[in-house]
Amino acid sequence: MSYRQQGDVILYQSLNDGEIEIVDGIVTMDGGLQTAVYLSLFGGNIDDAAGFDKRLSWWGNAEEPDEAKKIRSLTQYNLKGLPATSANLLIIKDSVLSDLSWITEVGAATEVNCEVSIPGLNKVKINVNIIAEGASETFEFFENWRQGA
Repeated sequence: MSYRQQGDVILYQSLNDGEIEIVDGIVTMDGGLQTAVYLSLFGGNIDDAAGFDKRLSWWGNAEEPDEAKKIRSLTQYNLKGLPATSANLLIIKDSVLSDLSWITEVGAATEVNCEVSIPGLNKVKINVNIIAEGASETFEFFENWRQGA
């Protein structure tokens, strides 16, 4: 029996970082933007500040000619480097929007919005809402705010 899978492998956050789901030996796939959003926020090199210096950029970016397809993940970098304070929520929000700017640049969506909050000690909640072709899709991420890690 053969299975035809389309879309991206669904990645989700676990205690040991990203995981995939396998059901009856088949990897769960999705045709939406969930995995692309997850990788944009948490898929680069955690030590890459996503600035002009690209020496710490994720190794997969080396041969990618299209800047919009390069993963820099400023969000995860700032969650590691900034103290978990309400004052830094705006910086995290700006990081999320920067990491996801490619979505509107390539025309995959018309609008990207996000809300960021601190639901508990050293935790951050990121809600991303993407509007594409009049439909709205929301993704929710809970992450450790591991300043100094």
